[in-house]
Amino acid sequence: MDFANLGRTGLKVSRICLGCMTFGTKSWRPWVLEEDESRSFIKHALELGITFFDTANVYSLGLSEEILGRAIKDFARREELVIATKVRSEMRKDDPNGAGLSRKAIMTEIDASLKRLGMDYVDLYQIHRWDYGTPIEETMEALHDVVKAGKARYLGASSMYTWQFAKANSVARENGWTPFVSMQPQVNLIYREEEREMLPYCRDAGIGVIPWSPLARGFLAGNRHLQGGDTHRAKTDEFARKLYYQSDDFAVADRLQEVAKARGVPPMQMALAWLLAKPGITAPIIGASKTNHLDDAVAALALKLSEDEVKRLEEPYKPHAVADHV
Repeated sequence: MDFANLGRTGLKVSRICLGCMTFGTKSWRPWVLEEDESRSFIKHALELGITFFDTANVYSLGLSEEILGRAIKDFARREELVIATKVRSEMRKDDPNGAGLSRKAIMTEIDASLKRLGMDYVDLYQIHRWDYGTPIEETMEALHDVVKAGKARYLGASSMYTWQFAKANSVARENGWTPFVSMQPQVNLIYREEEREMLPYCRDAGIGVIPWSPLARGFLAGNRHLQGGDTHRAKTDEFARKLYYQSDDFAVADRLQEVAKARGVPPMQMALAWLLAKPGITAPIIGASKTNHLDDAVAALALKLSEDEVKRLEEPYKPHAVADHV
């Protein structure tokens, strides 16, 4: 396993992060794995040297955190791992304060997440999206207090406009509060809009980048078609249907298949190797539902692409509408 510092911090993370949205209950999403299946994936990730795990309070409405916490307790030493979770999404439909990034919501949700994880702290506490209903000053001060209380070591953010991210960190620094040290955007061969502003900003500011959906929610696996796909997730993933499935997207997936076949490696490895080689990328988040997903992800660390391969992979791309900032 390779390791890298998270941005300019001294925190070292494995260059593959296991995303835990896949673990929880099928009553939340039909493609989610139940706990007995989930534990084997977490154990296998640990055996492969993965020490970085990303979850969120909203994944299976808290059950993902519970499953991860129990598995870590049984299979690993907590202090040797980097555990990240997120706050922002709606947790309680009957509670007007059960979502968002108000001081009340943040203070309630960090305690609830820690209780579910069975931990005294998380290494990285992230805001899941921008909250248009709460002043950013209120959010950043509350997050700073979470860090000062010892409940989180570092702060991060996910999928927002670059001006919002820059504003949040500016507010934090102006007030002597804890800034964000990481960004979790969507970056993959199908969706590359973050290359315009967010990735250059993060490189300039020394902010770690941990992309979600590095395989475009399975689209880059090569088993998608205009009617959807053959897997259970492909048939039920409405988010993917809205974001992908343009004719140009299939051209990118087809090109990936061609380049990977010529190199003699699985398309998944090729797609991850492309992402891992991009300047400023710290650790892609892999949402595994089959053990070979993790094996291929780790194998991608050793796969170095030529300039010609990168050019061919990127050539078919056409701009997309920004679709994941709300």
